[in-house]
Amino acid sequence: MREIDHTRVTSVVDEERLIADSLLVKRHLDRAVPPGVPSARERAAYRGAIMELLERRNAMIVAHYYVDADLQELAEETGGFVGDSLEMARFGRDCDADVLLVAGVRFMGETAKILSPDKTVLMPTLEATCSLDLACPIDEFSRFCDAHPEHTVVVYANTSAAVKARADWVVTSSIAVDLVDHLAAEGEKILWAPDRHLGAYIERVTGAEMLLWDAACIVHEEFKARGLRDLVRVYPEAAVLAHPESPAGVLELADFVGSTTQIIRAAREFPNRQFIVATDQGIFHKLQMEAPGKEFIVAPTAGNGAECRSCASCPWMGMNSLQQLHDSLETGGNEVHVDFQLGRQAMVPLQRMLDFAANRRP
Repeated sequence: MREIDHTRVTSVVDEERLIADSLLVKRHLDRAVPPGVPSARERAAYRGAIMELLERRNAMIVAHYYVDADLQELAEETGGFVGDSLEMARFGRDCDADVLLVAGVRFMGETAKILSPDKTVLMPTLEATCSLDLACPIDEFSRFCDAHPEHTVVVYANTSAAVKARADWVVTSSIAVDLVDHLAAEGEKILWAPDRHLGAYIERVTGAEMLLWDAACIVHEEFKARGLRDLVRVYPEAAVLAHPESPAGVLELADFVGSTTQIIRAAREFPNRQFIVATDQGIFHKLQMEAPGKEFIVAPTAGNGAECRSCASCPWMGMNSLQQLHDSLETGGNEVHVDFQLGRQAMVPLQRMLDFAANRRP
């Protein structure tokens, strides 16, 4: 492993590792084939069947803002939930359903199972993963943690159950700044994983001493400051809303930086009528619902069509469909399993996160 001089940021990933990670992500992207678009009749049939199955199995849909609008609408219409990963985790834990159907990516299903070990957790597909999760394998991460025992290990929710179990804290983007600021005030040195852009943003805002793992979200890393600057000239009255997984140059141009839920709140509360949004396009459905009459524009990415890997839309989130949701619920397929002992270990930092989010203190 080599160290890169980058203003108190230590990279644990050398060139060969970066190439290996890129190839791993590419292999998964090649498999992330979006489902076909159902006809209006097929959609209506699936919706009706799913509603019946939800009632019969005492099940609820827990969906992320980035999945297809059909799934978001169905979740809310049937008493389920749509939110960011922290809100999804809390809802799944607190609801009285016997079965949770998690529409999102795999780490969200694992988190739901860890927090609700007695509930059955299903997903429309187990193939939906995350580039951050892929780029932080537990064996390498454990060796890195062992090499820096004086650091408090804080990991982003976009990680495997095994990585969470190795951590002292788990956080989401909605509470990461507050938590790290609190730990820094206590004199803690922070080891952060896996998103380097989010970690660097937290470091700048809090002034905390942080050691950063080197990984990035394939969606947010594609947003480009130069293109954003040009777009702002076209829409001078628009406010720029950005997720902190975006590169530093993009965040410097933003009028607001925050989690998905915080971005939605800002769109509702800001007086602007136009917004340029640097996060996954899936959020636009909720933005339009919460701020009707306002215009939302996708922030520019590195390319168009075949020239970019995500084009501001997570290919793994796009793998969730009504048909897959129906089939999983009907057959009990795609059940999420987490080793019991591993789940107990991962529950410790997850519970700390939930307690901190509830109380804004450990």
